[in-house]
Amino acid sequence: MMTLDQLKKEKALINEIDWDMTPEEAVRLYLEWGNNWSGGNYVIRSKNDVSFYFVVNTWKEEPRVFLVKRNSDAAEELAEFPLPDGVRESLLASVGRQKGVYAINGPVREWLEKELGQ
Repeated sequence: MMTLDQLKKEKALINEIDWDMTPEEAVRLYLEWGNNWSGGNYVIRSKNDVSFYFVVNTWKEEPRVFLVKRNSDAAEELAEFPLPDGVRESLLASVGRQKGVYAINGPVREWLEKELGQ
């Protein structure tokens, strides 16, 4: 699994990241495909369709960011790394310190975009 420093060197992969994908949308698209209306959004047609997106996992003591590769067969974690102090505290406050898997937004997304040159 890649670290943040290793991911920074993978420009082609960084360019494939869907910054607006959420864990909920990934489930809707890849695990429930064919069962819902897309509203004109991206539609999954086969197992060759894939998305790369970030999530923040707060199930352990220290929240971790994961880069996920998802298709209709599986989700693979490609990178894992911690949040910096200020961003971590902001995230935990925004989710009420609840355990879960969350989309990146606000300070987390801003920090990631800056780190990855987006």
